[in-house]
Amino acid sequence: MSVFIIAEAGVNHNGNRDLAFKLVDKAVDAGADAVKFQTFKPENLVTRRASKARYQEEAMGTTETQLDMLKRLELSYDTHHELIIYCKEKGIEFLSTAFDFDSLDFLVNRLGLQTLKIPSGEITNGPLVLAHARTGSDLIVSTGMATLGEVEEILGVIAFGLVQGNSSTVQPSHSAFQQAYLSVQGQQLLRDKVTLLHCTTEYPAPPEDINLNAMLTMGNAFGLKTGYSDHSKGLTVPIAAAALGAILIEKHFTLDKELSGPDHKASLDPDELKAMVIAIRTVEQVMGDGLKGPKPSELGNRSVVRKSLVAANNINEDDLFSEENLSIKRPGTGRSPMEFWSFIGKKSHKKYSSDEVIDE
Repeated sequence: MSVFIIAEAGVNHNGNRDLAFKLVDKAVDAGADAVKFQTFKPENLVTRRASKARYQEEAMGTTETQLDMLKRLELSYDTHHELIIYCKEKGIEFLSTAFDFDSLDFLVNRLGLQTLKIPSGEITNGPLVLAHARTGSDLIVSTGMATLGEVEEILGVIAFGLVQGNSSTVQPSHSAFQQAYLSVQGQQLLRDKVTLLHCTTEYPAPPEDINLNAMLTMGNAFGLKTGYSDHSKGLTVPIAAAALGAILIEKHFTLDKELSGPDHKASLDPDELKAMVIAIRTVEQVMGDGLKGPKPSELGNRSVVRKSLVAANNINEDDLFSEENLSIKRPGTGRSPMEFWSFIGKKSHKKYSSDEVIDE
């Protein structure tokens, strides 16, 4: 299965329509499978007094609230409509993350998205996650900051939503979530519909906190598809995640790391994004099928770099082969050195000169 690569534009358009379209172009040029934005109504997302995250304050200062910042970064619904049409024309999938109920309704019922991304910050937002699951869409669930127990808990909510849909016959409750999670149908729907992303929610994420093996832990614990949402600097970590078996890689990118905004400095520039995609595609090739055996490109080298039994000195017909008159040298066109011991003590059927390959 090919790694699905999401070029995360996020809010790196800075609320500017033209920059949003340029980000799509760069994602296409890089060879990404999808470009993802963020959809939100600021007033539905944060309170008037909510402060910014530390990394946001470092990037943009402390003079404005998070609400004011988000208002500047919001893309209009009209721009969303234009972007999804443009993405279809360019042959790249349009995705967006909904941070509130109105935005979710817009993405599903107005834009017709069939794949939804649940961000790390919403993994404990049971009502919103349940609304995502009830759409029946494929779900990409980012798990930054979450414990394994929290991941399991929200999978119960998702299983309930997938099983029940919009039915009101069973009311949401912890016991109903657990029952859905433990059911055969719930487990099958989770396997069919959900991809879990390991993530470290810091911008940029320190290498010592990335813990890529946690992606494998989740896959083993839940038996679900797993991938990686990366906030580290550079290309190393997403490439390593692909080598570990991630089926999906998400990475922030920007047109210019020096632009004003909360995520630019922790993002890749267009050239780096393209290099990441190329490297991941190479990783896919080099991982192979896991079967150990010579590949076609190797076969021509076997006779050159392997060795054969050769005469260490002149051997006459009927002489006995011995450790003194047998040697092992290239090329590998004669009898294998693994037959050395079976030749010892046997008569030679022909005459050999020194360095001649034993071929009987």
